[in-house]
Amino acid sequence: MSSGKGVLDALGDAVPSAATGVDVRLAAVSKTYRTGAGLPVRALAEVTLDVPAGQVVAVTGRSGSGKSTLLHLAGAMDVPDSGTLTVGGQDLTAMSEPERTRYRRGVGFVFQRFHLLPALTACDNVAAPLIPFRTSFDKRARAIALLSAVGLQGREHDLPSKLSGGQQQRVAIARALIGDPRLLLADEPTGNLDSATGAEVLDLLFSLHQERGVTLLLATHDQALAVRCQRVIELRDGAVISDQTRSAGESGP
Repeated sequence: MSSGKGVLDALGDAVPSAATGVDVRLAAVSKTYRTGAGLPVRALAEVTLDVPAGQVVAVTGRSGSGKSTLLHLAGAMDVPDSGTLTVGGQDLTAMSEPERTRYRRGVGFVFQRFHLLPALTACDNVAAPLIPFRTSFDKRARAIALLSAVGLQGREHDLPSKLSGGQQQRVAIARALIGDPRLLLADEPTGNLDSATGAEVLDLLFSLHQERGVTLLLATHDQALAVRCQRVIELRDGAVISDQTRSAGESGP
């Protein structure tokens, strides 16, 4: 199966760079949700983090620790209640909704449950995020090239129901790459996969990082995944309780 080679070719007119990632900076960021009963639940509590461009970071912690919330805020899928969050120098907390929509075009999202549209083919699922927008390239041609790059050549016209879990996650990764993102957010990307298929998906994600230089944030409770990352941040009750960066001499992903 493919290990991510060929993604540069698949992105066609996108100009490669030695370091295409963006920095992610949180300054005293807090976020509180309310339960169905109206009770407040603090998801993040004055979190301050500085993630350099191109870094691979595992965000760990138990369910409810704030992992997904952190990724959703970095992807502008939600807004913090307080604090400042900047990505690549852009202040997400000061953006209007149209500006947030444009920002999300430059972010790749990979979810645990794939979130593929069941009535669309693999090719159309990959192209879907860019359908409303004009582009300088042929969307379907890039979608087909990306599917080939992630090991799904010949499966372009298959519906999700005809694909295995690992193949569906590969479609989701190709979809995340269609806009040539500089930030890739993966929320429990192997949670619904068996260990062997999960390892293949991780190999693909890490290969994409090495090839593109994107900043990669992975929310996970899987320590086997976390130890493959350059940096491991652990959350508990919405607060950072541990932040460890692997030394240069340690083995990488």
